[in-house]
Amino acid sequence: MQVVKEYVQRWYESGLDPDEYICHAKNGNMVDIEETETGKRHNVLTFCTNDVLGLVQDKAVQQAAIDAILQYGTSNSSTSVLSGRIDLHRQLENEVSEFKHLPHTQLFLNAWMAMQALMDAFCHLAIPVPGFQNTRETLILTDVLNHGCIVSALANAGTRSGKMFGHSPRVRVKAYRHCDMQDFARKLKRYAQPDDRIMVISDAVFSMDGDLAPLPEMIDIMSNYPGSVLVMDEAHASGAIGPTGRGIYEYFGITPQYAIERGVVPLIMTTFSKFGASVGAAISTHVAELKPLLNVSPTSIGTCSLSAPLTAAALTAIRTVRQKPELVQKLQENTRYLRDRLAENGFVAIGETNVIPVMLPSEVNPKVFARVLLNDYKLWVSPIWFIAKPRLRITANAVHTKEEMDRLVEGMVAAREATYKPALVSTISA
Repeated sequence: MQVVKEYVQRWYESGLDPDEYICHAKNGNMVDIEETETGKRHNVLTFCTNDVLGLVQDKAVQQAAIDAILQYGTSNSSTSVLSGRIDLHRQLENEVSEFKHLPHTQLFLNAWMAMQALMDAFCHLAIPVPGFQNTRETLILTDVLNHGCIVSALANAGTRSGKMFGHSPRVRVKAYRHCDMQDFARKLKRYAQPDDRIMVISDAVFSMDGDLAPLPEMIDIMSNYPGSVLVMDEAHASGAIGPTGRGIYEYFGITPQYAIERGVVPLIMTTFSKFGASVGAAISTHVAELKPLLNVSPTSIGTCSLSAPLTAAALTAIRTVRQKPELVQKLQENTRYLRDRLAENGFVAIGETNVIPVMLPSEVNPKVFARVLLNDYKLWVSPIWFIAKPRLRITANAVHTKEEMDRLVEGMVAAREATYKPALVSTISA
């Protein structure tokens, strides 16, 4: 452990450790938090929650979770494939399937486990079956800015999780430049072999950049490789983009059926921690045979199933979104308003979604900027300081008021004056 001790000491000395807070209470976007290190309490206006539609505190969602506890208890105490499956699971899977226009859906505890299960199921199938042998290699292409759950799953894609050694044909993983379709097409042409099973994986909305995958172009390119599989991680797209919040397909005015008709197999991962007022994830497909493989993947068969209150909360949240598309429209309206106000005041906000990364000059420490906002103006945003381009990660939600968004912008202007050297102010609007 000596290496760990020395590393963490240097980590702290370098200022790379995050500022940590404990939440004590929430009331709308007002949050009562405590600084872990000092115990100091703050009542702050938050712009760093992923509760994009404000449903975490929705009375109907809360009551559904309470009712589920009373009916099923706090845990299912088993895996879904053994004795841990409840009727709420079936209802939620059916609701997600209808929402995403794909008929077969499998639930998971989180996106990390869902992605690993997909790698296991697609690349390595399940268990040895007498008389069946797969001899085809798998080629996977991934955007370089994909979420960590994808990166982690791909890092282990060569070996079925839960086993020390893999006996399936080789899995080759190649990255393409961020949303660069010329590079994507070149990589496919360069690395695809005649008998490959091809899978392409991308965030729909990129969680640190707030931009969108160019879905129609991806389908056009992949249509030259019939049977290729396109996985869209819709964690930040579900409930956020498209007229009714159905995600990236709806945003571009198509459905997964369009991909199917072009010879591309669409898979969608939905998560419930943003729009779903809960936690958990789901993978949806039109290929019925994929679901049983996902169900017996090591991350499913070795893990307790999604608990009843979490399932009920997600189920009620999705039904609410389908019944009240105006929530999604309000989120999109707030996103436009906040992005416009930031631009008017000289801030560079990249992307186009409710994930709003505000770029800072390299000389400015985002943690220092965020501390000024918190301590002096009671505004809570997420500083991102451990990647190449420092930024503040701001999230708009459907229950922010214009007054709250104006307060954020005013606080950011004041914090900029307090933290930037005068010569750097012009850099932010360049």
